[in-house]
Amino acid sequence: MEFANVRAIAFDLDGTLIDSGPSLAAAAAEALVAVGRPPCQQADALDWIGNGALMLIKRALSNAVEPDPTLPSALIEQTLAHFNRAYAKHQANPSMLYPQVASTLSELQRRGYKLALVTNKPSQFVAQLLLDAGIASHFEFWFGGDCLAERKPSPLPLNTLLSRWQLQPQQLLMVGDSRNDILAAKAANCPSVGLSYGYNYGQDIRIEQPNLALDHFQHLLASLPALTENCA
Repeated sequence: MEFANVRAIAFDLDGTLIDSGPSLAAAAAEALVAVGRPPCQQADALDWIGNGALMLIKRALSNAVEPDPTLPSALIEQTLAHFNRAYAKHQANPSMLYPQVASTLSELQRRGYKLALVTNKPSQFVAQLLLDAGIASHFEFWFGGDCLAERKPSPLPLNTLLSRWQLQPQQLLMVGDSRNDILAAKAANCPSVGLSYGYNYGQDIRIEQPNLALDHFQHLLASLPALTENCA
C-alpha cells in the first residue's frame, strides 16, 4: 500500500477542510472598496487564495494572480489592514466544513494517526476558526503562515512536525488542495494527497503530481487503515 508507512497527517485548511473562499473573497472585495478600488469578483478571488492574506491582497490590488511589483507598500499595508478587519467579521461555523471532514478526522484519530494543521492563513484567525468550525480538538499541532520563519511551499512546517514527532519523512502525509501543499511535501520528501475540489489557481491538482489525487475528503480512509489491531 502506498501509505503503509504513514503514522501522522498534516492537513491544509482553506480549500481542504473548510470552504473559506466566499468569506475571503468578500473580505478582499470590502478591503478594495475601503481604499477606493472597485471590488473584486468572487470567481477571480477564488483563484488568488493559497499563499496567505498578504499575497491575496497583492493579487486583489493587481486584479491578477501575478502581483504588480510596482504596488506602493503603503497601499498594500492599508488594504491588508482593512482586509483583516473585514475577515474577522466572517465567523466560521460547522457548515463551512466540506462534506464528511469532521467524521473523517475523527475516524483517522480513532485509527491511531497523529493529526496536525499546516496553513498559510495568518495565525490570528486560525485558533478561533478551528473552534468555531468544531474541529480544533482533532489537531495536536497547528501552524499558521506566520508561526515559523517560512511558510508553504517551504518544507519548514513539515520538517518541524517531523522533528517534534520524531518521524521519518515517509511517515508524514501532507493533504491539501493547492500546489503549495504538494511542493512542500516534495521538498520535505513526504508523500502527499491532492484534493481536487479546493483552490489551486484554477488548475487541476493532478498537474502537481501528488502521490494520490482524490475528489472527496472521506476517500482518504480507503488508503489509511488502522495502525493497530486495537483500532480496527
